[in-house]
Amino acid sequence: MITELFVALSGIDVAAVMAAIPPSCRTAPCSFSVVDIDESAALIELPPYRPRVAVRHLLPSLSVLTDRPYSARFELSTRSAGTSSSWVATTTLGSAVFPALPAAAGGLACDVDVYTTMAPVEEMTLRVRVAAADLRAVLDAPWMATLSVSDVGPLASPDAARAPVRLAVPARSQMQAPPEIAARICSPTSVAMVLEYWSRPEDTPSLAAEMFNAATDCYGVWPAAIQAAGRRGVAGYLLRFPDWSAATWCLARGLPIIASVRYASGELSGAAIAETSGHLVVITGHEGDDVLVNDPAAPTAASVRRRYRVDELRRAWLERSGVGYVLFRPDEIRGG
Repeated sequence: MITELFVALSGIDVAAVMAAIPPSCRTAPCSFSVVDIDESAALIELPPYRPRVAVRHLLPSLSVLTDRPYSARFELSTRSAGTSSSWVATTTLGSAVFPALPAAAGGLACDVDVYTTMAPVEEMTLRVRVAAADLRAVLDAPWMATLSVSDVGPLASPDAARAPVRLAVPARSQMQAPPEIAARICSPTSVAMVLEYWSRPEDTPSLAAEMFNAATDCYGVWPAAIQAAGRRGVAGYLLRFPDWSAATWCLARGLPIIASVRYASGELSGAAIAETSGHLVVITGHEGDDVLVNDPAAPTAASVRRRYRVDELRRAWLERSGVGYVLFRPDEIRGG
């Protein structure tokens, strides 16, 4: 599998951003333009992008380092064999009402926050619609927009054993939140753990309330996690990880990964929940044949830190969604 991360940024140190992206997925930052619609809305337009290989999985995100409220929606058009699709939109983040766009058109479809195509596409164009009462202040804040694009090829074989890594990510259990939301907030709880790791602690129920998406009745909309972290000065992006090497690269550089996993009963030994059609965990390191994980579904904070077999975790994560959130402090990332 090949994944590339298409990046546009403003006001964030380019070297710091590149140092937080696995080398196999990096591309040079692209140009962009901001088109004003009115006093409270604008479009961030990125140029057409042609990846190294035709792709079928496309995942956008927007990270704005501001505590000012804003709404955002991603809009994508793809091109293959000389034919372009209509614009297709994701679910809106925030309360703004944007002009209606379809969730599927011309072989391109969006399921809440991730795009897939019926056939591989050779070119894509992303734009981000942003609305805010104080629009100029939001757009003048540091921001980065990203688009993860990947094919659907086989995973690379695991690398030879690497030096162990243990990141000191604080443990939190979602099950210790109020009972009416406890079973639903694996994403906010995972984000809260990583924010505390980056010295930006946040109350888990408050973060969950902020990340809740009313349109989908869901706390786990992936770009909402990136938006919430940005409000606390922590940048981030979404990536479909192409292989385990990209994950170990992040961990070796002090970057925990919030990973989206799916598994049936018996597929993940010692798991905090027996089976799941979608769950978020924080990968905090690796040691030998084990992956070190903070699993928010554990019943108590004391039981959150777990070891899962690397072959089982790779299957539950990389062979299923492969999606991870990478959150980082630009002022603390160097080298890479």
